[in-house]
Amino acid sequence: MTLSKNRIKYIRSLEQKKNRKADKVFLAEGPKLVGDLLGHFSCQFLLATSEWLSRNQPLSVTDVTEVSEEELSRASLLKTPQQVLAVFRQPDEETDVSVISRSLCLALDDVQDPGNLGTIIRLADWFGIEHIFCSPNTVDIYNPKTVQATMGGIARVRLHYTPLPELIRSLKDIPVYGTFLDGENMYGQSLSKNGLIVMGNEGNGIGKEVKSLINRKLYIPNYPASRESAESLNVAIATAVVCAEFRRQAAL
Repeated sequence: MTLSKNRIKYIRSLEQKKNRKADKVFLAEGPKLVGDLLGHFSCQFLLATSEWLSRNQPLSVTDVTEVSEEELSRASLLKTPQQVLAVFRQPDEETDVSVISRSLCLALDDVQDPGNLGTIIRLADWFGIEHIFCSPNTVDIYNPKTVQATMGGIARVRLHYTPLPELIRSLKDIPVYGTFLDGENMYGQSLSKNGLIVMGNEGNGIGKEVKSLINRKLYIPNYPASRESAESLNVAIATAVVCAEFRRQAAL
């Protein structure tokens, strides 16, 4: 089967959210990422070089097209295509807020950068956090840049898009954490093994309504405290620092 112009056009159209949403699909590229996702998502079709195909048999994908490097570069959204490209079906989303009472979860309040979201998903995967609750205005998980940045974490971490104020109000006595410049030094706090950690927008932090509902305000201290430093951390870096401390305490 040859790679048609219509298929190339379709693949490149998936850079737009409206097209991904209409067909409930998403794009992934590269041997590591596609290899990780093949066992977790239904694959609609796959394009790959002969080299990749020779190393990855048998495949449980019915629609496979062998392509040259030049053909792959015409379809790819990457500057440097990486042997294989696949279009997967988006799974149906099921939101169960009770997981917050049983485990540690993240919430993202209007995170806008696809790379930041992808990195946070990758971090969650590393720290064994299986659920992330996102405000409706948080960037789309299936943005191609987000998918690539997850490094396969999208296969093991579930995202749920929901209004955060309503979610937090429903939690009752469950701890809800957030990081603020006027919070308590997190290294002096006893952190729970369950609950919700809220991380905010890159420029504005956590919104006012969500902030008013957070019952455990934390602060990531700079070092040394007397030294002048940047005002804040990148949201993905801050998430890594916070998750590491939660997991360190849980292991004690």
